[in-house]
Amino acid sequence: MHIHILFVSVFFAFDKDNDSRINVNEWVKGLSVFLRGTFEEKLKFCFEVYYLNGDGYISREEIFDMLKNSLHQQSSEEEADEGIKELVEITMKKMDYDNDGKISFADFERAVKDDRLLLEVFGPCLPEAQKCLDFEVLAFRNILTSGF
Repeated sequence: MHIHILFVSVFFAFDKDNDSRINVNEWVKGLSVFLRGTFEEKLKFCFEVYYLNGDGYISREEIFDMLKNSLHQQSSEEEADEGIKELVEITMKKMDYDNDGKISFADFERAVKDDRLLLEVFGPCLPEAQKCLDFEVLAFRNILTSGF
């Protein structure tokens, strides 16, 4: 389920004109961030993926949902929810610099610049570096062999 949530969020992060379709320009711009984007571009992209409701903030509820869907539940639902609530509070203390109860882009940027491991803290939304290289090799090989 978590993969589904992030997949949909990645789709909407690519779909800049909000028409529920990814046109060629949006696809190329999205891939450029994936493959060759600067740290700042990737930071902005991850933030866009994580604020699920499109309001420009990552709320406690969104953090709870992302963590709940990404963690394997070995215990009862109630125990798992309590543990996730604790993780949400830890996350808010670490990332909500202005203490307004939600994570703004400025909060996210500051937290990630202080600790780059927080870039994909709510789940993976960027491809691994090796996957990017594999994709580029395959794409360029096809371009070179097709005569472009």
